[in-house]
Amino acid sequence: MREYVGALDQGTTSTRFIVFDHGGSIVAAEQREHEQIYPGPGWVEHDPLVIWARCQEVIHGALAKAGLRATDLAAVGVTNQRETTVVWDRRTGWPIYNAIVWQDTRTAGIVEELARDGGQDRFRSKVGLPLATYFSGPKIRWILDNVSEARARAEAGDLIFGTIDSWVIWNLTGGWSKGGPSGGGVHVTDVSNASRTMLMDLHTLDWDSEMLAVMGVPRSMLPAIRSSSEVYGHAVGDLAGVPVAGDLGDQQAALFGQTCFAPGEAKNTYGTGCFMLLNTGTAPVASKAGLLTTVGYRIGTEPAVYALEGSIAIAGALVQWLRDNLGLIATSADVETLARTVDDNGGVYFVPAFSGLFAPYWRSDARGVIAGLTQYVNRGHIARAVLEATAWQTREVLDAMNADSGVALKALKVDGGMVHNELLMQFQADVVGVPVIRPKVAETTALGAAYAAGLAVGFWSSQDELRANWVRDCEWRPAMDASEREREYRLWKKAVTRTFDWVE
Repeated sequence: MREYVGALDQGTTSTRFIVFDHGGSIVAAEQREHEQIYPGPGWVEHDPLVIWARCQEVIHGALAKAGLRATDLAAVGVTNQRETTVVWDRRTGWPIYNAIVWQDTRTAGIVEELARDGGQDRFRSKVGLPLATYFSGPKIRWILDNVSEARARAEAGDLIFGTIDSWVIWNLTGGWSKGGPSGGGVHVTDVSNASRTMLMDLHTLDWDSEMLAVMGVPRSMLPAIRSSSEVYGHAVGDLAGVPVAGDLGDQQAALFGQTCFAPGEAKNTYGTGCFMLLNTGTAPVASKAGLLTTVGYRIGTEPAVYALEGSIAIAGALVQWLRDNLGLIATSADVETLARTVDDNGGVYFVPAFSGLFAPYWRSDARGVIAGLTQYVNRGHIARAVLEATAWQTREVLDAMNADSGVALKALKVDGGMVHNELLMQFQADVVGVPVIRPKVAETTALGAAYAAGLAVGFWSSQDELRANWVRDCEWRPAMDASEREREYRLWKKAVTRTFDWVE
């Protein structure tokens, strides 16, 4: 009997495979990090072959830990770091260049060129996104323009593109090993990932000819756009025969895993970056406050569900920077211990605009600053400012979300690696002024992918059944005086302005 569902969660810094039971509890998990490649300032890459190797390792490891076999799994879902761009040869399965990561800013020149005629919001009504280095379309164009013979090979039909979900599913379902001129494994993406490329029309849910022409991307490169919950194919290897039946970008997967199925429900995920999504129902809502309009998910043949999103580039990545670049802490978990050695931030504000500023500013010319330094400041104050940066950025996104939706959130559901940091979660509640709630299963990104896959094969019968699995684990309530909150918020906003116009 197939009693479990698996989720392959391919993130920015690591890959995980998690097996869930029918109640949504974790049965087994395995995780491996991969190298971050920085060829130059603002450039961030991953090796796609290493990513696929990590996927195979974590699948094997999780199954071995629990003594499970492929026949124990009803389905597997995939969730992924979004926007990260891979171009590979459809006949050999070999990437022609490293994956260009969502944080990468090398496409700033392309973005500026496209914005000269119509501004940053030139295509927002069609794709829901501003022109920014964040998204996949300009990254594909950069590869085609800068890798030897890439454009000619693409126009000849030899190259295909995918965000990481497409790369993983293609390999998971056989990849190049199936051989033949028609290609290798199943070449698909889902609506949530496609909505992050700047190439899909939000209304038709299909690749848009105008956007393909603007970005210079041949249609033959693109994967088929499918729903987030259906059987795309069957796995090979350690998961041989298991239906691959769920595909969601990581933040949309967390929205689904948090069971935010009704308009007005929202979640915030604290990972490498920080991402707040608000379910807006079956019609896209245009943002006037610097948010993204995106597809949340689509289940089978049901109408797509849309979301407003506030994207923050650097959250947990700032803790890693403190660890790896400055050596102030030995492990990421040590940041809370160091931050607790002081009572406050000592007047220090750290704005981590390492890749520019995302929502609600969309300033690719910004770079990071530490403001308010005095001789009084020590390592503990810096650690505290690092944690508080994530909370303040979330406050800015929440303000924008309230302005766009017209509905003030009454509570914030949270998930991701940083939600186990008690100091951060309490400060988050203090600065947003509403309760912050962590579910019992905090790995909601993987859970969302598992839910999507399980629904597709009947392992779960309905979204109501999924709601019944959601259990509150911990809640933090605001304790900061409102006047103090607003005073500190003004200082934070002042620090943000110091990041502007750094790149000339």
